[in-house]
This record gives sequence, C-alpha cells and structure tokens, in this order.
Amino acid sequence: MANSKLDIKKLQSTAIKLRAIAHPIRIAIISLLESNAKLNVTDIYQKLGIEQAATSHHLNILKNKGLLLSKKEGKQTFYSLKYDSLIKIIECIEKCSE
Repeated sequence: MANSKLDIKKLQSTAIKLRAIAHPIRIAIISLLESNAKLNVTDIYQKLGIEQAATSHHLNILKNKGLLLSKKEGKQTFYSLKYDSLIKIIECIEKCSE
C-alpha cells in the first residue's frame, strides 16, 4: 500500500469534524445559527430548551473543530457559523455519495 492515495492525516481531520457535527444537539445549534447570524450561550440554550452547561459543552466542541466562530462583546461571547468549513464538509459528503 505504499502507493496509497489516501492522506491519513486529512482523513483523521475529516472524521473528527464529522463526529463533531454528528450529534442532534450540535445539528440543532448549527440550524439555529443558520437562522440567526450570531447568538450567545443564553440565547442558544433558551431557544433549544437545554441546560447552559450542555450548550457550552457542545459549542466548545464545534468551535474547537473549526466549525464555529466566537467573538467577545463585553462580557458575552457570540457564536456564528464558519460557513466555509461547513460547506466543505457538505460538498465532500455529496461528492462521496454520487
């Protein structure tokens, strides 16, 4: 397999990102942020009806995997989608399923 065309590092990176979005709460967060340009933790957990700690946990996963942007405004942190990363994932999956 010395002639393998797979880039294992890229494969691992992609798998990590897929795992990050493959959770119902994280999909709900992405959907919510698609409808709202930016939201803070309070907005998100209230709209989704989940606990603040769970919301923060899921936001951190999405942010750490490069799928969300965060911006401090005063004492609050606002989250928004990192569209380029999400679009690349969707395009990649669509190519694989053709």
